[in-house]
Amino acid sequence: MDSLITAAAQALAAGDPLGALKRVSLRDDAPALALRGIAMAQLGELDRAKTLLHKAVRTFSPREAVARARCAVAEAEIALVSRDLTWPAKTLDAARATLEQHGDRLNAAHARYLEIRRLVLIGRLDEAERKLADLDPAPFPPASRAAHELVVAGIAMRRVRAKAAHAALARAERSAREARIPALIAEVESASKILKTPAARLIGRGSEKLVVLDDVETLFESNALVIDACRHAVRVGGTVVSLATRPVLLALARALGEAWPGDVSRSTLIASAFRARFTDESHRVRLRVEIGRLRKKLRVFADVNATEQGFALVPRRLRDVVVLARPMEEEHADVLAFLTDGESWSSSALALALGESQRTVQRALDSLAAAGKVQPFGRARARRWMTPPVPGFTTTLLLPAPLPDN
Repeated sequence: MDSLITAAAQALAAGDPLGALKRVSLRDDAPALALRGIAMAQLGELDRAKTLLHKAVRTFSPREAVARARCAVAEAEIALVSRDLTWPAKTLDAARATLEQHGDRLNAAHARYLEIRRLVLIGRLDEAERKLADLDPAPFPPASRAAHELVVAGIAMRRVRAKAAHAALARAERSAREARIPALIAEVESASKILKTPAARLIGRGSEKLVVLDDVETLFESNALVIDACRHAVRVGGTVVSLATRPVLLALARALGEAWPGDVSRSTLIASAFRARFTDESHRVRLRVEIGRLRKKLRVFADVNATEQGFALVPRRLRDVVVLARPMEEEHADVLAFLTDGESWSSSALALALGESQRTVQRALDSLAAAGKVQPFGRARARRWMTPPVPGFTTTLLLPAPLPDN
């Protein structure tokens, strides 16, 4: 590896993409193309970065397996930043295996972190935690340790483990400052802001307030009966009854929880659960059936008693009852929740993350665009969707250098 390539790789490792470009911007050999691609990606020019990396892969000879594998890892990271979640995972896995085989443990671990971040984005947290448990960040440099802790914090936030998230972000901040990479420090600060922004609305006893993740964790650890409209469940402490596949029961439980300790009229319950403009005897019969099913689901926590006007939720052991709802509730809120990370998403990536069909997601995006809440960029298969950026969990390129080999 010549001196300019070495200096450019060191500049990238230090978070200085402009310094790297000054050294290799006029070169078209394979190592220089790869480094230029990484530098352009760090500067946010993702399309140009992909073009350069593709060219680098074609320029490297088949015998340069490690360099080609590192380029594949860089392409995977660009796909992650671009929210191209359909990028072939097998390619990344093959690149990681090649790097491990040739002793490049640092970039092999980085490939694993990319795989874990993708799993977190699409909600496969159990699998992400299993893969993360196999990684020991202790031998790695500060930038890689910070990346590890960011992944730990991201999973903890989605698990509503605020204390664990705080601890992971504190470790990430120490490592980022030790690495002295401004973009990495900014990423840690951006992730930390999530813990200070409203995570949900707490509704109970006729009032409501916004709460942060720490408050939600405290609530989950309490003895309160929580109707969790965010996760479609009813819970007391560590005991959770999922209503994810029973939206009618969830709507009834929420209506009863918001009115607690009072009751809810039958007509109100019918309107909440069945969305019926007019009611007849068939709706009242169906309400009695669904209330019976709800009683069966909640029998460990509470009963649902009939009153003169309708029904009331009666928790066991004199528990408090609260409803946990999203900070803002509107049509297609699930789609908006993903887009508020400030990154550009394709409809196929959103469909994968939401577990919905692409046609359903596309209809939601068209509706949101008509309301001026999202904006499309590009055309056909290159079309991406965005909303104005807000504080959230971001991803920056952290690929360790040096990238290429001669």
